[in-house]
Amino acid sequence: MATTSLWHIKGRLGDLIDYVENPEKTVPKGTEDFFNVFEYVRRPDKTTEQYVDAINCRKEIALQQMILTKKQYGKNDKYIAWHGYQSFKVGEVTPDVAHEIGMKLANEMWGDRFQVVVTTHLDKDHIHNHFAFNSVSFKDGGKYNYSKKEQQRLRDTSDRLCRDYELSVIAHPHKAPSRPVWLDEKSGKPTRYNVYRKDITAAFSESTTVQNAEKYLQRLGYITDFSGAHWKIRLPQYEHFTRLDTLEERWTPEYLRKNMGRNAPYGSRRARVEFSPYIPYEYRYYYTPFKRTSHIYKLYVYYCFELGIFPKNHYHEPVSPYLREDLRKLDEFTAQVDYMFFRRIQTLDDLYDDRAYLEDRLGDLTAQRTKLQNKIRRATPEEKVSLRREKAKLTEEITAIRKDLKCNYAIEKRSVHIQDTLDRITANEERAAGRDVPQQITYEENNMTKKKERNYER
Repeated sequence: MATTSLWHIKGRLGDLIDYVENPEKTVPKGTEDFFNVFEYVRRPDKTTEQYVDAINCRKEIALQQMILTKKQYGKNDKYIAWHGYQSFKVGEVTPDVAHEIGMKLANEMWGDRFQVVVTTHLDKDHIHNHFAFNSVSFKDGGKYNYSKKEQQRLRDTSDRLCRDYELSVIAHPHKAPSRPVWLDEKSGKPTRYNVYRKDITAAFSESTTVQNAEKYLQRLGYITDFSGAHWKIRLPQYEHFTRLDTLEERWTPEYLRKNMGRNAPYGSRRARVEFSPYIPYEYRYYYTPFKRTSHIYKLYVYYCFELGIFPKNHYHEPVSPYLREDLRKLDEFTAQVDYMFFRRIQTLDDLYDDRAYLEDRLGDLTAQRTKLQNKIRRATPEEKVSLRREKAKLTEEITAIRKDLKCNYAIEKRSVHIQDTLDRITANEERAAGRDVPQQITYEENNMTKKKERNYER
């Protein structure tokens, strides 16, 4: 059951040249895995020499030959190379077979036009191949174009080769989550999909009928569709539904009907949404439903109480799925609240003033560093030592300001997210109580309801 992926490596020709001239040099951020492929040729700590091969170049000097190709055609723009992998099911394939399949895949996909290095790694439970190839063709100087059609060709070619070797393939592939989300899911953090799993498990174990399980999820704020062969749910802030049987393979309608009601001996239970019991009286009015506020610091503080970040040494876990996914980002919330506290930011205007100051300061420091760099070019070797020290200090200050600016922009964006999330929770509670909800909150849900009704009519 091999899986494949491919992504571009951003950079410049100088990155390649620097690495060739000094392999001990720290590689540019985001390109570590790519440069490691070539490092294995020199120091094979994750594979062995027999599992490193090259196509259209010599593996010992593959990078140098790629550089020559780029220089020959004058190609030095943003994509320096492409890097991909082919990963096999644990215990299903030997290193020799995996490497043989990887070489065949690389030859079919890129061997007619590009220089490729193929390595088979044995350092994980699952054996996997890595491919690193030039973004420029040695044949005609054309750049590699990775389209959806090319992506499908990569998958189809890999699957065909696996079948030839009597290996399993994924029968019904679906889009995998991003690597950070996948890692968080694996460690049990409250990602969107882990939140879905927990609520679905509760809904079906607390209900004796499918209708009550659906009502349980709707009470929590989910939009549900249990009308077809594949039951689906989503939260209003997401565009696409998620099938229950992709969250858990066995969660088919038949299985869920058969195994529901384990915790409901006296009948179905209704979901309840509880709020933090620890919010001080004066903080309860920091958020006004359905009304935008410019007092972002107060809004953040209120939200931190609802998330259970405040007060310290008191345990509160939010019930609403609208909130629980944000528990993955506790460190970010804490850092942003600290930023506003120490920089005395209370309102959006304060935030914009702080941003203007940072941007002006950044412009001044960048200009100073540019002048210093020009001086370094003309300086004597003795003068260069002190000038480089000055430049390093400026770079350190510039880095800190850029970090603060990133936090500043993130606070503005997240304040909108906080307001929207709290409004959704409030709207859900108003609906549950039978009260009217502002039109802008219900527009998306109404559209989905009408679409669902049309599907039922068909």
